[in-house]
Amino acid sequence: MKKQTYTYFGLSVAIILIDQIIKFMVHIYMIPGFNGEINIVGDLFKLHYTLNPGMAMGIEIGTVYGKSFLTIFRIFAMIVISYYLYSLILKQSPKGLLICISMILGGAIGNVIDSTFYGIWLNNAPYDAPFPWFNGQVIDMFYIDIWEGYLPNGLPIIGGQYYSLWPIFNFADASIFVSVIFLLIFQKRYFIEESKESNLKSETVENI
Repeated sequence: MKKQTYTYFGLSVAIILIDQIIKFMVHIYMIPGFNGEINIVGDLFKLHYTLNPGMAMGIEIGTVYGKSFLTIFRIFAMIVISYYLYSLILKQSPKGLLICISMILGGAIGNVIDSTFYGIWLNNAPYDAPFPWFNGQVIDMFYIDIWEGYLPNGLPIIGGQYYSLWPIFNFADASIFVSVIFLLIFQKRYFIEESKESNLKSETVENI
């Protein structure tokens, strides 16, 4: 059991380390914005250094302390996910499920580190942030350039605004996204297997 715990929490740690190494390299070596873009696969896949002050896709909570509350919520969610992963390991849940939850945990912690510490470490808190702690901006860099441009002026609310069809994301986001997709695709297999294993253990205990 200890070996499994080390294995799956170790996967989370590996996700965190890879994510943070990429972010620090982008911060040190890249110029923010379009001037610093690096084409990886033609004009389709690029590295683009940008800062995300809020949630996924740049959505923000419209209060002075909104980012602080968001960061605290992320920390709480990280603790819940950690406990959930440990409980799944104890129940000897399917490996695919354990890998997905480990990757989600690693991705969540990766972005929590940015929000919690980058305002201090990298001095990247927004100018109107009440304090740098818990107000750091998440570093994003992976950009799939499917389409970008100005929307027609005739569109309500968003007309005339510059828009990118695909959000810029980071390694932590990708880890979470891929894991959620796999959970959706294989949910019946993962959770039915887990249910069968739980029932089998319950029947064994009752027979004893």
